[in-house]
Amino acid sequence: MTQTDKSALVVSAHSADFVWRAGGAIAMHAAQGYVVHVVCLSFGERGESAKLWRKGDMTEDKVKAARRDEALAAAQILGASVEFFDIGDYPMRADRDILLRLADVYRRVQPEFVLSHSLKDPYNYDHPLAMNLAQEARIIAQAEGYKPGDQIVGAPPVYAFEPHQPEQCDWRPDTFLDITPVWDKKYAAIQCMAGQEHLWEYYTRVALQRGVQAKRNVGITNARNIIYAEGFQSVFPRVTEHLA
Repeated sequence: MTQTDKSALVVSAHSADFVWRAGGAIAMHAAQGYVVHVVCLSFGERGESAKLWRKGDMTEDKVKAARRDEALAAAQILGASVEFFDIGDYPMRADRDILLRLADVYRRVQPEFVLSHSLKDPYNYDHPLAMNLAQEARIIAQAEGYKPGDQIVGAPPVYAFEPHQPEQCDWRPDTFLDITPVWDKKYAAIQCMAGQEHLWEYYTRVALQRGVQAKRNVGITNARNIIYAEGFQSVFPRVTEHLA
C-alpha cells in the first residue's frame, strides 16, 4: 500500500449504497493509502430491506442491527471507516443539527474528493436529499465564520456515483474509474449485503458495462485490460494545467 496523507468522503443515503455504487473507488483509493470515510445517513431499514422483513418476527431495531453489521463488514473489506447517522429512510429528513454534524465530518476528514448520489432520482427521494445535504455541508465547512478557528475545507471535487436508473435521473458519466484490480474486494463487499441479494448480479453487470465503456475511451495507444469500472458524474468543473 502506498502511504499518503490524503483522504476521501462518501455520503451514502442508505447503508448499502456505498457498496453498489462506489465500492470499487473506495477499495482503489484505500489501496493507494487514502483514508476513506463513509457516512451512512440511514440503514435503509424501511425501504431497502424487504428480504429481512419477509422473514417474519422482525422489528425495525432488528433490521437496523442486521444492516449495520452488513455495512461494517463491507467497509472493512473495502478498507474504509464508516459511521451511521441513523436519520431514517422512506422518508428521509435532515434538520439543521444533522447538516452541521455532516459539516463537522468534512472538517475532521478534510477530503480530497467527495462521492454521493445523483442530484435527481424520481424513484428514490432519499438519494438526492443525501447529495444536497453533502453539498450544503461542504459549503458550510468552507465558511470561515462557521466555528471560527477550526480548519476549513478547500474545494474538494464532488462526484455523483451511478444511480440505479441513470437515464431517468439525468445522470451521464464523465469519469470512468478502472476497478479491475480491486473487483474481488468489491464483489466480496457486495456479498455482505445479504438483505439485497437480488442486486448482486445487477451491479456486476453494471461494472462490466462501464468497463467496456472505459476501455473504449482509453484508446488503443493506452489500452489496458479493463474489465470492470465505475462511472461518475462530476458536479464542478475540473481545474487543470493541461488537457491530456
